[in-house]
Amino acid sequence: MSFSPFTKQQLMPQEETLEVGRHKSQLFIGIPKEISCQERRICLTPDAVASLTLHGHRILMEAGAGLSSSYCDREYSEAGAEITTDTKKVLSCPLLLKVEPLTLEEIEHIAINAVIISAIQIKTRQKEYFQALMKKKATALAFEYIKDEDGSYPAVKSLSEIAGTASILIAAELMINSHAGKGLLFGNISGVPPTDVVIIGAGTVGEYAAKTALGIGATVKVFDNSITKLRRLQNNVKHNIFTSTIHPKTLLKALRRCDVAIGAMHGKERCPIVVSETMVEHMKRGAVIVDVSIDTGGCFETSEVTSHEKPTFIKNNVIHYCVPNIPSRYSKTASLSISNIITPYLIEVGDDGGIEESIRSNVGLRNGVYLYHGILTSKTIGEWFGLNDSDINLFVF
Repeated sequence: MSFSPFTKQQLMPQEETLEVGRHKSQLFIGIPKEISCQERRICLTPDAVASLTLHGHRILMEAGAGLSSSYCDREYSEAGAEITTDTKKVLSCPLLLKVEPLTLEEIEHIAINAVIISAIQIKTRQKEYFQALMKKKATALAFEYIKDEDGSYPAVKSLSEIAGTASILIAAELMINSHAGKGLLFGNISGVPPTDVVIIGAGTVGEYAAKTALGIGATVKVFDNSITKLRRLQNNVKHNIFTSTIHPKTLLKALRRCDVAIGAMHGKERCPIVVSETMVEHMKRGAVIVDVSIDTGGCFETSEVTSHEKPTFIKNNVIHYCVPNIPSRYSKTASLSISNIITPYLIEVGDDGGIEESIRSNVGLRNGVYLYHGILTSKTIGEWFGLNDSDINLFVF
């Protein structure tokens, strides 16, 4: 038996490629109290705080930050958070979590190179907001723009689910309003005609409004100009319902018969007005309009922005509910939803060794970045406010 001799190359020592391990970092997260009277949610629940502190992260909260979501300071303290009454101390943390965007006054107190994760609500922003963050060289991420693995927007979808479900529950309350309501029970009672609901818009809000209305026995008609959305909604609700594209005559006929109309349209800039004042004039006396689309202008011509304190007005004998940010009404549910979405990202950021590494490796998270160390990276914002923007990929790779 003969063996082939080793070649010189085989006998030479070979280089070995070693995997470079990730270095975890401890996050120092600040959660200031929401100061907008319309905002009652909080980004993290006590359970989420416990999970993050268990991973070695530090959390500093302003006293009373969770009260409007039915979470007391003691619950957060027991979960491992530090509680302080010093707002400026919280705002100086390297990473800030907030539901509403920071105010200009709050931005003055943030640290240089701070990381901010919050909603952006671009239609309510001013150019000065972005310029103030740029001066602080901040890195800012918007809930609305963060994408999931499937390309969807988890925060937007979750809050839309709440808004859709809530729109029907709100309408049910208004239907029995002793002052102007019709005194109708929102349900299908033996021998009594069911409540008739018209939903304008077949996106997530419309889908969950339809599911809720059907669940309590109402008849539902859904209008949208997208056949694809109507088909998807019908498949998702697993129920044969009336669906139609938006034709003025067909829509007017449905509105004249309905007890409740839900506005669930969405527009890139401003929501299109689908229902004219003349159409509203033909609706039943005491009928209810819940215009969820009011966040982007409203799809009823008669809609006017209202508040949680004074949510309704009557026009053409029809009750209008036009409160922006409906999920804030259900603050604990909405807070749980936001917390469930943001907590895994925070743990990932810590495990990756910081926000820069996470932005580099996570495309969905990178999509949420609109400022990177003071440089505007959102083309949409740049065009909207006349600011210079750059592609974030130029900085993270």
